Amino acid sequence: MSVALVAHCDWSIDRQKRWTCVAVYDGSRWMISAPEPVGDTATLLPRLRQRAKVDGATLVGFDFPIGLPEVYGRAIGLCSFREALQTFGTGSFADWFVVAEHRRQISLHRPFYPMRPGGTQRQHLFDALGVATGNDLLRHCERATGERGNACMIFWTLGGNQVGKAAITGWREIIVPNLAEIALWPFDGGVDALAKPDVTIVAETYPGDVYGQLGIPRRPLWSKRQQSGRQAIGHHLIRWLAARPQVDGTAIREAISDGFGSDKTGEDRFDATVGLFGMLDVVDGYRDDGVPDDKVIGQLEGWILGQAGARGRGSQRRGGPP
Repeated sequence: MSVALVAHCDWSIDRQKRWTCVAVYDGSRWMISAPEPVGDTATLLPRLRQRAKVDGATLVGFDFPIGLPEVYGRAIGLCSFREALQTFGTGSFADWFVVAEHRRQISLHRPFYPMRPGGTQRQHLFDALGVATGNDLLRHCERATGERGNACMIFWTLGGNQVGKAAITGWREIIVPNLAEIALWPFDGGVDALAKPDVTIVAETYPGDVYGQLGIPRRPLWSKRQQSGRQAIGHHLIRWLAARPQVDGTAIREAISDGFGSDKTGEDRFDATVGLFGMLDVVDGYRDDGVPDDKVIGQLEGWILGQAGARGRGSQRRGGPP
């Protein structure tokens, strides 16, 4: 595997809460920078590529959904996520990215709902899309694991854990404009196969999964939204750094000890960093990329990088198994 730069972007529909943490390989070690604002998304990928110091791929992770539920894909007659991205926003799918304001507007061609609270029910969405329950609208990677419950279905756009509006902005700002120039994991292949010089790989991530990978417990209770909570579990991040001699985390140790600051974007800097740690473990062979050998997942649904990955692949480009 040849990866020169790894970046993890903690995403939000609020541009002020979009933060990224970047690791650049200098030929012998990963040098992690302090979390920084994502900035102009139109120039994000070129800016990241320019920071590489050696030849290799650029791997960028985003914590918004990248893929479609199997049931929905069957209903609209598409089995390829790339094909879907080229279709949405055009023709009969012209309003696909426009969130429905009223239940009468929901359809297979306009599946996101609701625009705002007030008289809305998930059942409205189920009825309009022809499914029995919300589980039918979950991708396999979004279903409950031993570490967490079900994620929120992509088309529901209300509540603190909704991901639909983040997917809309992420696809429109990052993926669709760069579709011809990027490699989409896992749709275009595994990380090992895609990691070649001058290739930019975009992958879906989920920092909540990485908490468990780093040994961060769910109890005693802590909140990533509070500086004190982030400080309380900071030793898990420090321990991760200490166990990886191929990673230089000098630039982020102070932020970790400080709980990533007291302002409202501290949680975003925290998740940007945690997500990066999980991605580096995949690149360095501590975890497999995790994607099952399943045609529907590989072509339409996608997967979360490193989810349910086995430890070690037997050989690593740099670093070694813990």
